[in-house]
Amino acid sequence: MAKDFSNLVAALESAGADGYLLDADGSAANQYYLSGFSAPDPFLTLFTPDETAILTSPLESSRARSESRADAVRRWGDYDYREKRDKHGKDRARQLVLDEFLAEFDVDSVLTDRRFPLYTADGIREQGYEVQADLEDAIEGLRATKSAAEIDHVQAAQRANEAAMAVAEDCLRSATVGSDDVLHLDGDPLTSERIKTEIERTLLDRGYAMDQTIVAAGPDGALPHERGAGPIAVDEPVIVDIFPRSKETGYHADMTRTFLRGEPDPEIRTFYDLTQEAKAAAIDAVEPGVTGEAVHDAVCDVYEDAGYPTLRSEESTETGFIHSTGHGVGLEVHEQPSIGPGGEPLEPGNVITIEPGLYDPAVGGVRIEDLLVVTEDGVRNLTEYPEQLVL
Repeated sequence: MAKDFSNLVAALESAGADGYLLDADGSAANQYYLSGFSAPDPFLTLFTPDETAILTSPLESSRARSESRADAVRRWGDYDYREKRDKHGKDRARQLVLDEFLAEFDVDSVLTDRRFPLYTADGIREQGYEVQADLEDAIEGLRATKSAAEIDHVQAAQRANEAAMAVAEDCLRSATVGSDDVLHLDGDPLTSERIKTEIERTLLDRGYAMDQTIVAAGPDGALPHERGAGPIAVDEPVIVDIFPRSKETGYHADMTRTFLRGEPDPEIRTFYDLTQEAKAAAIDAVEPGVTGEAVHDAVCDVYEDAGYPTLRSEESTETGFIHSTGHGVGLEVHEQPSIGPGGEPLEPGNVITIEPGLYDPAVGGVRIEDLLVVTEDGVRNLTEYPEQLVL
């Protein structure tokens, strides 16, 4: 199904710009979404209300013609780049080529996203073009509402994610407790690194990439984005946060579970029970038209009523609930919409996480995260993995 870019056209009209220009490689989510093309080196995509054009190297031009959604594909050589380079040097030659490329498609002014290279912006400005940064990020706004096919891509990623989570849980469940109170697996101390390797191998076997896995035990788990390192001890909580990306489709999933071998500290048990309650309250609040901030408030209410600080109640706190409730997931693992302070109204097709947590370096941390899609009449949970603290 063709993408609806009417909102992008409206953004151009509002800014008084002729086209939307991107300069990035295919790993950039906006570039991939707008062009439908993935290449390892940067290329330019120009969107206008009438057509979309790509400017790329000869190395990628044939693939761009067959794989991209562009109406026109141009190569640097189509504008005599080599001759210009020999005469003017590569930087000036690049400016002249971009001038001819933009002129061919009748563009005098462009919008760009926030990551547009200054080098490119300065170059085309010197040729007399107007360049404006799109502070509203219209393309990311389009990406926030997923089609049925995109939701299927995310759900497939979530199934791979759950297979990897099962491997992580099995490592912890199968471990024995050594005399030093450290967990052991296959005769060696069980480390965060060992579990991350097993997770990443499982994902790779299924066609998913992951190199920032979080397996954070004990005090490491009190830092929400600490990746974790070293041996895992009995009686300490282990936060496992996995967010793989499909190597085929580019779409992510995201899920967190907290496990423990042994006997939890009473505070950790309280953390876990409250976090389950907070997650349920947030999910109950999700429906079209409800703001991301209101969903976040539902989590804060649970924690604050139980006497724990949140950033809403105490902006400087370093313990308690110290992050937002969630975020959008798609071509990037963190994208619109925000489920936190200032979060805007949710729409059908938004894919979001709900991931409350409590943290204290004295005992560790707990976080539980599900992946949801907002529907016409509520919400559907894409996560099927069970929740269990003590293994």
